[in-house]
Amino acid sequence: MAKQRQGTLELKFIFLLLAIIFVIFLLFPMLMIAIQSLSSGQGMTTNFYGEIFAKPGFGKALTNSIVVSSLSGVLTTILAFILAYAVNYTNIHKRIKKSIAALAVLPMFLPTITYGFAIIYSFGKQGLITMLLGKQPFEIYGYSGLLIGYVIYTLPISFMLINNTMGYIDKKFMIVSRAMGDNRFRSFMTTVITPLLGTFAASFIQSFFLSFTDYGIPTSVGGNMDLIANMLYNEMLGSLPNFHTGSAVAVMMLLPSIISILLLTFLERYNIRYSKISTIEIPKNRARDSVFAGLSLLMLVTVLLILAVIFIVPFAKSWPYALTPTLDHIKAALGDESLIGVYQNSLLAAILTAALGTLVVYGATLISARSRFSHSLGKILDSVALVTNTIPGMVLGVAFLLAFKGTQIQNTFFIIIICNIVHFFSSPYLMMKNSLEKLNASWESTAKLMGDSWFKTVVRIITPNTFTTLLEVFNYYFINAMVTVSAVIFIAGARTMVITTKIKELQHFADFNEIFVLSILILATNIIAKGLFKLLAYIKIEAKKKG
Repeated sequence: MAKQRQGTLELKFIFLLLAIIFVIFLLFPMLMIAIQSLSSGQGMTTNFYGEIFAKPGFGKALTNSIVVSSLSGVLTTILAFILAYAVNYTNIHKRIKKSIAALAVLPMFLPTITYGFAIIYSFGKQGLITMLLGKQPFEIYGYSGLLIGYVIYTLPISFMLINNTMGYIDKKFMIVSRAMGDNRFRSFMTTVITPLLGTFAASFIQSFFLSFTDYGIPTSVGGNMDLIANMLYNEMLGSLPNFHTGSAVAVMMLLPSIISILLLTFLERYNIRYSKISTIEIPKNRARDSVFAGLSLLMLVTVLLILAVIFIVPFAKSWPYALTPTLDHIKAALGDESLIGVYQNSLLAAILTAALGTLVVYGATLISARSRFSHSLGKILDSVALVTNTIPGMVLGVAFLLAFKGTQIQNTFFIIIICNIVHFFSSPYLMMKNSLEKLNASWESTAKLMGDSWFKTVVRIITPNTFTTLLEVFNYYFINAMVTVSAVIFIAGARTMVITTKIKELQHFADFNEIFVLSILILATNIIAKGLFKLLAYIKIEAKKKG
């Protein structure tokens, strides 16, 4: 009984630490935004919202953001479905399927601000694809450039959502449907599309939301187009900053967050769950396989071709006038101590974010997935995960700027790390929770009967059996901390500047060679990290098999 109480006390202590973190670094900053948007020297007022609505460009910015984000959400979901269907419902060669799955998530390893510059150097008047075609195919600034950038940005997330759901669809119903006389179209709609309706909606919402709140892509290919993300940046860090009206814009950017929470909660009831997943041999259909393989490879090659300029431009003597191969730009960038210092800052912030973030997520999921002493505490953490999933990075960055301005943690690595942990908490939390829930529920009870404390049980039994998921959580935090720009652009200082904020600075000087070199550094670092974590997971799995 004493040991049971000890385990309960330890979990309550962990919950208390988590509560302190999220109250100070989530609730308090968000309240500061709300207060700043409503308070003036004379008391509470809604005048700042009136000022925003009165601005000539606000209505247009809001409309533009909604339209282009909606188009992106629809197009991304369709393309992600094609990729996921090719992986799960065709007889394409396994190596091709693995290539499709790997290439579909590749853009995640780069910051969004880089996509825009890649689009400029691909489709601009002197871009790579323009030179190959002999003419510029379209105007890159505005809707066209934004749509391409948003699709590249959100495709990995959408693909992972749909691909994951497809893996849990019981394919034996395809056989049952055809046996009952359904034609191919009806069978396809009943056994594939219907179980995915909730995921399609979630994919659209996620893609829309990420596009609506992204700052990196509009800053490069937005041109003169008014967008809500640009308006927020200009209000907070423009030539004439106004924290009150900036806070009002930030609060209004939270409206999609609230709608997203309500919609995702509502759509959860429409998720189809199967008691057992059957493995069947996919019926042979060469036409289907050829079409989906061709479409998948076409869209992925297009993405790779757009991103290829990142590896071409810095290796040319002077793009596009002197294309002689040279390493001068690479040597200059790598020899610049300030750029190397920024890279080291990013690496430090990413490693610490991943390490501390993994501990926070592990502690939270031990409470929500492996504890029975309080169901309500687990629900609170589930709600925190849902909220952090829908708060825009820009809004969180503004909130941190307002909440901790003038404090000792302003412009420090600590505030960047804690912001990253809160910002990216949701997905690692869900990954870890799903993993812990699959473990034998009686392990803790058995360990207690054998005399082990709760802590020993976690270290000896739970942790080794969730090691690969812990690596995934660490990897997720690391990669996202390396590529994020929306939040850190408001809270990074001169000494704590990271690569993505440095890229934003280099944009003003048109130093695209250095921008692409830094982008290559980010990509290489993330790919190496991903490979290392996969290798560690493989070693652990093999050791477990031998043991």
